[in-house]
Amino acid sequence: MSYSSISKQYKKNQIETASPKQLVVLLYEGAVKYIRLAELATEQGQMDKVNTHLIKAQDIVTELMNSLNHQNGENAIASELETLYSYILNQLIQANLQKDSVKMNAMRHLMMELKEAWASI
Repeated sequence: MSYSSISKQYKKNQIETASPKQLVVLLYEGAVKYIRLAELATEQGQMDKVNTHLIKAQDIVTELMNSLNHQNGENAIASELETLYSYILNQLIQANLQKDSVKMNAMRHLMMELKEAWASI
C-alpha cells in the first residue's frame, strides 16, 4: 500500500469519525491549505492552478455557509458568521479574478483566525 493511499484512508477515517466541531475545523484547514496553494501557484505564474485552488477554497466557504444553523436560538451568531463567510467568499472570487495574492493572503489569515477560534471552543 502506497503512502498516498494510506494518507487518503487516514483522512477518510478522520472525517467519518469527526464531531461536528472537528468537521468545521477540518473545513477551515482545507480552505487555508487551498488558499496557500493558490498563493504559491501565483508566485510560480501557474494561473490555471490558482483558479483550481481558489475554487476549492470557495466551495469550502460555501459549505461553511450552508452548514450554519439559524434555528436554535443562535441566530445572531449564525447571521454574523454568514456575513463574514459572504465577505470571505466575495474576496476569494475577486482574488481569483484579479489573481491578487494580497487578498489571498488576507483571507488565508482570516480563515486561520477562525480555525483557531473554533479549535479553542
